[in-house]
Amino acid sequence: MLYTPPLCRVYRGEAEQAEGIVIVIDVIRAFTVAAYAFAGGAAGLWLVRTVEEALALRERDPNALLAGEINGRLIPGFDLNNSPHNMAQAEIRGRRIIQRTGAGTQGALAACNATHLLVCSLTNARATAHYAAQLSQSSGLPITFHPTESNDGGITRNEDDYCADYIEAMLNDSETAMDLLRDRITRLYEADRFRHWGPGKDEDFPEGDLEKILAVDRFDFAMVGTRREYQGVMYVEVEKRAGPSE
Repeated sequence: MLYTPPLCRVYRGEAEQAEGIVIVIDVIRAFTVAAYAFAGGAAGLWLVRTVEEALALRERDPNALLAGEINGRLIPGFDLNNSPHNMAQAEIRGRRIIQRTGAGTQGALAACNATHLLVCSLTNARATAHYAAQLSQSSGLPITFHPTESNDGGITRNEDDYCADYIEAMLNDSETAMDLLRDRITRLYEADRFRHWGPGKDEDFPEGDLEKILAVDRFDFAMVGTRREYQGVMYVEVEKRAGPSE
């Protein structure tokens, strides 16, 4: 990529400051789940903040599936949890997914001043980088990263920041972007970021998640969001868009 756009980052509590082309990142696990939903043939995604909003939107589309978590756990009455492994196994072709999570969907809704909104994980990072770069070049707008995971548990920088590092390196036409990401993933292992996953550990954190979370650039599509409103419910409608040519 020869075009290098202006870049910045905003974090939790700052999302309203995000302007231009906003890339909302949730690697563990909302937007990894979203990517596998599209790969499995989902008709589209509606992102919401609350359980009540998810239930209200399902009244609009009774065939939709509810997916998400509270504190990492399956929400009572929902069809799917926040597991990319489970999403990849589910029969979802042709059905809409209404998604509520504690970080990713909150960040997408909070980025209310974005001109263009993209949601992203490691699985579609390269496609997102190319899509955002071409959009920035044609519009003159800056690119703002919004990593949604909070910095807690002794991890000063987490997987969402590292995904942003990787995309930023690609936007700067760095030939070492993948080396940088390998270093960042090593840091995550050293920080025990993947401690929830292991053989037979937890049904809400199936072992198969980890391979899917770390499937870097597995998908060649961007996920583009548009703010919508239905009977007082604000939500983000996400569509799959083929990544633009390099």
